[in-house]
Amino acid sequence: MPPAENGAVKNGILGPSEAMRVNVVKVLEDSDFQYVRQLCDEHAGWDSVYAKKGRQVWTKPVADSSFQMFKARAEFPDVPASLAYDVLQDPAYRHKWDRYVAKTDDIGIINPYNDICYYALSSMSPIKPRDFVMQRSWLDTGVEKYICSHSVCHDKYPPIKGYIRGTVHLTGYFVREVGAGCQLNYITHSDPRGKLPTWLVNRLTKTIAPRLIKKLHKACLNYPAWKAANRPHWKPWLNPDQQSSCPRIDLKECQPKQYEETIIDESTLEAAPNDDNDEDDN
Repeated sequence: MPPAENGAVKNGILGPSEAMRVNVVKVLEDSDFQYVRQLCDEHAGWDSVYAKKGRQVWTKPVADSSFQMFKARAEFPDVPASLAYDVLQDPAYRHKWDRYVAKTDDIGIINPYNDICYYALSSMSPIKPRDFVMQRSWLDTGVEKYICSHSVCHDKYPPIKGYIRGTVHLTGYFVREVGAGCQLNYITHSDPRGKLPTWLVNRLTKTIAPRLIKKLHKACLNYPAWKAANRPHWKPWLNPDQQSSCPRIDLKECQPKQYEETIIDESTLEAAPNDDNDEDDN
């Protein structure tokens, strides 16, 4: 059953505001972050598809969508919440733990806690890569930290050759302080466009997601030494004054658009025989 909309409460879940809708560029409300927290914490109606060594993954059908929502959770007892938050926010460090990010561009800021960015993702052969234009919104309350994203449009970033433009309905990181460590939550509902093979969907939830969590944990442990040698004081997500040179978003350039697209059926493609480096290495 889909979540409630426009801030309403349905089945105990507070729904998102209009600001979280696809193609809406608007500052998120506090209730939107509460909505993400509830999605991460409530497991009724979710199917557990992976549980191993402190890493868990669940999936849930979404009405009127061919793609499920999925979420992951892990406990990092040796990683402070502030450290995990820095790692998730620092774009220069992303390639250290997420090899699927091929390119990122910071398009501009809406305010000190909301921006618009471009992500190009690589994929497993022979699946075509996807790209996204998203509004990112973040909130740090001390004990809890959030990074939320959804797809929007921008005039300077139309679909490009070689990539299929996907749609992110919701992607969120929710980091909760637990003693000296933290609990990391990730949730996403995306439409990559086209038709994907079953093996890819299964691998995403049961192999890739758990492995990325493990790599993220290792990246958190290595971040302090890396950051000490790479602009150690540059953290604009914590210091809004460091955003003074960032371009400002002109909302007139973010009007919703319907791009011409060809739906590609990749459902019959088989995995490349040598594509075994995504297996979970425990």
